[in-house]
Amino acid sequence: MLDIPFALRPGAGAPLYEQLYRHLAGQIRSGKLAAGSRLPGKRSLAEALGVSVNTVDTAYQMLTAEGYLESRPRSGFFVQEGLRGGWEGPCWDAAADGMGTVFSPAAQRTAKEPSPVAPVRFDLSTSGVDTRLFPFRTWGRIQKELLYSAPELLGHGHRQGDENLRAQIAGYLSGYRGVRCSPEQIVVGAGLEYLLGLLARLLAGSTAAVENPGYARTRIILNNNGIPCRLLDIDGGGLPVPALAASGAQLAYVTPSHQFPTGVTMPAGRRAELLAWARSGPGRYILEDDYDSEFRYDIRPLPSLQGMAGPDGPVVYLTTFSKSLAPSIRIACMVLPGPLLERYQAMYGVYSSTVSRFEQQTLCRFMEEGHFTRHLARLRKAYRLRMEGLAAALEEAFGPGRLRLQGRHSGLHLLLSLEGGQATEQQMLNAARAAGVRLAGLSSYYMARPALCPPRTVVVGYAGLPPEDLAPLARALAQAWLG
Repeated sequence: MLDIPFALRPGAGAPLYEQLYRHLAGQIRSGKLAAGSRLPGKRSLAEALGVSVNTVDTAYQMLTAEGYLESRPRSGFFVQEGLRGGWEGPCWDAAADGMGTVFSPAAQRTAKEPSPVAPVRFDLSTSGVDTRLFPFRTWGRIQKELLYSAPELLGHGHRQGDENLRAQIAGYLSGYRGVRCSPEQIVVGAGLEYLLGLLARLLAGSTAAVENPGYARTRIILNNNGIPCRLLDIDGGGLPVPALAASGAQLAYVTPSHQFPTGVTMPAGRRAELLAWARSGPGRYILEDDYDSEFRYDIRPLPSLQGMAGPDGPVVYLTTFSKSLAPSIRIACMVLPGPLLERYQAMYGVYSSTVSRFEQQTLCRFMEEGHFTRHLARLRKAYRLRMEGLAAALEEAFGPGRLRLQGRHSGLHLLLSLEGGQATEQQMLNAARAAGVRLAGLSSYYMARPALCPPRTVVVGYAGLPPEDLAPLARALAQAWLG
């Protein structure tokens, strides 16, 4: 049974949902929350803790995504079977979460101060971009001109996004990704999370197959919007179609051009199989996330699945400008086939666009005047040189045969595997953190069956790493892992 008398402290070094997540994970790992036990309802726990329902829901969804909990429709959240014991490393203390957060009166008297950690010198998270490469001068000039010359942008625009921007996006997607659509099929929104939430409600009653490993956030968003998810293990060609067919899912959420985080590219034959699966049953759709296809360094990527399927085929195409411009410019889009577009307009025809018209028109003119394609060319060159420089620095620092790098052909991250030795992934992460290096282990992207994860493998995001830091980073990791 859940021990309720604990407190969540704002400003304690972590968001409230993360404090709650850590406490519940600790109780599950220690066995205080027994397998099969039902957790309190979100509203009742929120009232008991004095926090919002969203805080509890986010914590529950994180625990579900990581396999601690099972969500049962109309029944609640239950502790998964088979979780007691077998954990690598120390379990979370059920009294304190390591940040000084107090969970009971007794713990308040004995809680220890958190151990000091080294400041972050090198951030290798995959969410970063090099903001120094942003086209400040051109973007600022266009925005200033619009501010003084287009007062009509203070009014409402088209609810799916301004028509001229959607026309520019349609032209770009056609030329660079082989997407076949009209501007009327495009919906512009403030980020993929928002658009995916709308899409999930369009597809209510469906079940989705999601890649494992993959984005836990995708699964959380779909679950939050009423779409149960089945986690399917990928292979060397991406999502296996026989497993998809056996899962009973009506939706397949895939990243075929550059699977995240493994970097696998789905071959043409597998794509054809996937499209055949989607066409073979009513209500089946492929949700194609083409999140960073613009960063390809060796050969031109395969055309999109949407392009193979055609404008009214069973594919919803999703992409974002967050990597090519900046994460804070919240512009993403989805391309809907005809039947879903009609459903979208019936359900959301009264919704206003969530992207500022000034931002929309700045991007529109940026694309129209040819700046966007030139900017992408500069980004590809800069990031390719950075990837090659990082690979060379690591190989020099570690010496021959000590590491393996995967994913050099595309994207903004590499998989680094330490060859030989006895260190576990967690020990590698701990040693790197002590040396001031922030990075994630590949196992953290396995939402189920983490035993399938290759050993001693970490995810190295290099987009936000300045070129002058490449050699010092490589030496810091070699020192941390090899001594």
